[in-house]
Amino acid sequence: MKKTVLLFTVACTLLTGCKHLQSSSSAEGPLKPHLGEAKFDVQPLFPNERFGNVVVSMEGTIIATWGTSHVRARRSEDGGQTWGPDIVIAKPGFQPGGITVNEANGDIIAFVEDRHPPAPIHVYVSSDDGKTWNKIETNIKPDSKGNDPSMHMNEHGITLRHGKHKGRLIRPSRWYAGQNHSSKWPQHYTNAIYSDDGGKTWQTSEPFPANGTGEATIAELSDGTIYYNSRRHWAEEGANPRRRWTATSTDGGHTWENLTFCEVLPDGPQNTNYGCMAGLTRLAVKGRDILIYSNCDSPSGRVKGTVWASFDGGKTWPIKRLVFEGRHAYSSLTSGRPGTATEGMIIHHFEGGPKGGSAVARFNLAWILEGGTKTGDGEVPSDLN
Repeated sequence: MKKTVLLFTVACTLLTGCKHLQSSSSAEGPLKPHLGEAKFDVQPLFPNERFGNVVVSMEGTIIATWGTSHVRARRSEDGGQTWGPDIVIAKPGFQPGGITVNEANGDIIAFVEDRHPPAPIHVYVSSDDGKTWNKIETNIKPDSKGNDPSMHMNEHGITLRHGKHKGRLIRPSRWYAGQNHSSKWPQHYTNAIYSDDGGKTWQTSEPFPANGTGEATIAELSDGTIYYNSRRHWAEEGANPRRRWTATSTDGGHTWENLTFCEVLPDGPQNTNYGCMAGLTRLAVKGRDILIYSNCDSPSGRVKGTVWASFDGGKTWPIKRLVFEGRHAYSSLTSGRPGTATEGMIIHHFEGGPKGGSAVARFNLAWILEGGTKTGDGEVPSDLN
């Protein structure tokens, strides 16, 4: 197998300056920047502690977040080649993931909990590309069962780009049933919170149609369908919780249907039902539903961090490639924005890496295709071979 390990070079000029509404046509670009020369590198980012997330701002800045004693961020304005110092979002504070970029005005929204949940939730917003953060007043409403959502520990949120709910902010959330104890797992469920007023108020969706779930991911497909992919560490007798469970929404993330057991995607090490937080992103390619998923691909232990690619919106996952052989626990994925230094890139923030703490791997679709392993689940489209 041919291996290509190249440092990324910035192919585009970083866009800076005023914020503006980014239409779906400019938010999603052509396929070509994702192909060509295979590119990959990995570098340490945060020391110690846990729980990472990553997004790309409207200006093309990569913003990675981290922390259990306090929530902090680091920024890269050159596509991830170099990183600035720690920026405190909240101290003290507990990182629950779900960082969300509001594509209508460029704001970046961070959720902070006081401790491992259930716990009080606070919301912080940056209006200057992640440089400074201010706490805002918000109202997060309970779900139809009267249960208040917890935020921990879910993949980043998104702005919907298509259909009648275009502009809606949505991020995965969950209900803990009072505590994270094995006796409560059968009552746990994931859901989502969504906002139509820029993050001032949030509605909570109906539950994901399977109990025992937590720590989920979402992506919007090109037709406006929302694809939901969840960790699950408990299942009814005879149902395998060691693979991922998925569902979809056609009403902007309020209800979920089409519950599916995804046999090809592992939910963490395969010697335990406990699962592991995964990363998910849809590449910013207009009219194509290319999804990238990350988790450990291991019979035992949180090691062998791997990414899988789907070319049909999560129906099949025909190819995978190892990212990091050693420790790889919780992970988050995001994709670059057209017209910025990140275009064509996939950014993968994970617990582990060459120095422990966290690391960021940067690669492109060409790298996955060049050295990936076929899974037997579907086929890579002929125009990509």
